[in-house]
Amino acid sequence: MIRLFFARVMPLAWALQLVTGLAIGQSLKWSPDGNSYFVNERSRIVRYDLPGLKPEVVVSPEVLIPDKQTMPISVEDFQFTSDGMKLLFFTNSKRVWRYRTRGDYWVLDTRTRKIRKLGEGRPESSLMFAKFSPDGKKAAYVSERNLYVEDLESGQIKQLTSGNGTPKLIHGTFDWVYEEEFAIRDGFRWSPDGKSIAYWQIDANAIRDFYMMNSTDSVYSRIVPVEYPKAGEPPSPARIGVVDIASGQTRWMAIEGDPQEHYLPRMEWAPGGKSLVVQQFNRKQNHSRIIECNAQTGACQTIFQESDPAWVSHVNEWSRNVTGWDWIEKGKTFIWTSEKDGWRHLYRVGLNGQEQLLTRGNYDVIETLLIDEAGGFIYFYASPDNALQQYLYRVPLDGSHGAERLSPVGQEGTHSYQISPNGKYARHNFSNYYTPPLREWISLPDHQPLPGQEDISKKINPQAKLDSPVSFFKVTTADGVEMDGWMVKPNDFDPKEKYPVVFYVYGEPASTTVNDRFGVGDNFVFDGDLAAEGYIHISVDNRGTPAPKGRAWRKSIYRKIGQLNIRDQAMAAKKILEWDFVDSSRVAVWGWSGGGSSTLNLMFQYPEIYKTGVSVAPVTASRLYDNIYTERYMGLPQENSADYAAGAALTHAKNLQGNLLVIHGTGDDNVHYQNTEMLINELVRYGKLFMVMPYPNRTHGISEGAGTSEHLSKTASHFLRTHVPGGPKSRLMVKP
Repeated sequence: MIRLFFARVMPLAWALQLVTGLAIGQSLKWSPDGNSYFVNERSRIVRYDLPGLKPEVVVSPEVLIPDKQTMPISVEDFQFTSDGMKLLFFTNSKRVWRYRTRGDYWVLDTRTRKIRKLGEGRPESSLMFAKFSPDGKKAAYVSERNLYVEDLESGQIKQLTSGNGTPKLIHGTFDWVYEEEFAIRDGFRWSPDGKSIAYWQIDANAIRDFYMMNSTDSVYSRIVPVEYPKAGEPPSPARIGVVDIASGQTRWMAIEGDPQEHYLPRMEWAPGGKSLVVQQFNRKQNHSRIIECNAQTGACQTIFQESDPAWVSHVNEWSRNVTGWDWIEKGKTFIWTSEKDGWRHLYRVGLNGQEQLLTRGNYDVIETLLIDEAGGFIYFYASPDNALQQYLYRVPLDGSHGAERLSPVGQEGTHSYQISPNGKYARHNFSNYYTPPLREWISLPDHQPLPGQEDISKKINPQAKLDSPVSFFKVTTADGVEMDGWMVKPNDFDPKEKYPVVFYVYGEPASTTVNDRFGVGDNFVFDGDLAAEGYIHISVDNRGTPAPKGRAWRKSIYRKIGQLNIRDQAMAAKKILEWDFVDSSRVAVWGWSGGGSSTLNLMFQYPEIYKTGVSVAPVTASRLYDNIYTERYMGLPQENSADYAAGAALTHAKNLQGNLLVIHGTGDDNVHYQNTEMLINELVRYGKLFMVMPYPNRTHGISEGAGTSEHLSKTASHFLRTHVPGGPKSRLMVKP
């Protein structure tokens, strides 16, 4: 549901820690020893040594000019071989659903300075996730849903998989729903010895197509099919195979269960390369098994499992690195994250299933950053005392004592880090609601600026806190639920006046809106300045949002999307409307995606509170969204039809009393325009007046095409100003 000369290239005896291949957004790449890093600076690959941060250009643009061309390739990402003698460059990328994961790859031999394109004869911009073999002699990639390996010396290309005559058998990558909801796109892994590749196969022939219509790019309309399993439809059949490079033969792993009744969201090689470790979810995603599979025989055994009455959280809820497996002790033990004791904690788990709790206490691990086995620590984010903030902590791998905070005490807000593999250095970013983003290079664990770096603590201005228009508050509802919120009051605020309020809402398990970081309180849809126009701008986070407040907070929404979150929001608003300076006759709400859904339900279920709503790209019934997201949080519609109906905006559309604007892209492959069309039918059926702004062929972000974002902003802003005029109530013109 949620951018010149050839320098000396030294032989670098290291392997880059990028197991996912090349992808947009990998701005900094560490050498495994952690004493230097590499960045792409306008198609120059530059190395910075630490702690001095002295730059050295290791590849300059003129080396990246292919034969018979005059301009260098535009580098979007890069990867080294283990010996540093070859580089793989990603360029000419194209978008696949949300991300630009399809493009062209070029290999540079740093000794001969020759550059050549991979996949000769394959369609332009058709290669995905190219990765060097461990010995650097080959590269593997996906093209048009099949897996290929290419010899870098001879240029010989070998196709390793076949669709058997159908383009809907997917190898080495995923269908729409796996990519969207499990955050996995790269679907193959080289074995440590480079002799085989493990990969996913998705049988999209078993997935029903959803048909979108393109009616604007030619005089005749065109059907656009999307492999999209809706809630209630069985999972995309997936299996995992290991293909032998020499023979081209695949051995399939004998994982128990019907492929259309479970998911396989994680797979990696175990150290030593003789087996794979695979995570399997049942369809409801409330039971997880960790399975060891013999790569030679395909035999599988369960080594660890857990269940949850709601759902077992997936790795992308606590880590941006969905690939990789957190092994220690040479593969005898791995680090695992679980909410089994009511908080998200880290555990050591042995292959015999024995486990040891490492992070103790009533707090959540927000995200794991680094496992430094040599140093004996795990680095992670947490914020035990304030769920709106984020700090760096570490805990010993042996569990000998509790967590230690490394982020400075005087820097209250949100910290993020890119930590070197040796745990000695980090790029540190900090902001809070009154401090713009600050960056410094630091040493760890003492958290001191590196030589030549200015201590960012000197840039934090206490006066800015007093001057900030943003304030945080807590509100306790009649149900006894305490929620965090932020508020931006109008300029020249007079507490004796009454002002209109605009609520910004999301409300679902994918995101929070209330965080102590710079930019919170901004409006990103309405043109102009809400505060300058006399509006109070507010957002609160209800139960079910992924705040670090414990399992009970997050999972209370199970089977109750469209009910519990909506009541929490409405009850918070009811308390806020009791404030003396709030005009209860001028209340607006808006949101996008899940926030668009919440906007509709708030307008329909609590029309006495919310008078005007702007709903962008809403899901109008959970039954219309994908199966992985929906069934994880709502259960199966076949077993929980009552809650599906109770939480659907379509069910309550007949209650509309206020002013409603719905905005949606007709080319939205995520939340289909079907949602809005069905809503239109319901509102028409009950004689309700409303407005709709469709954007032809725009996707979920509604940004494609000249002028689109500006037009959307003007449309939403005009609607708000028309129905909820800004300013204090005393200044409103009242007709006789």
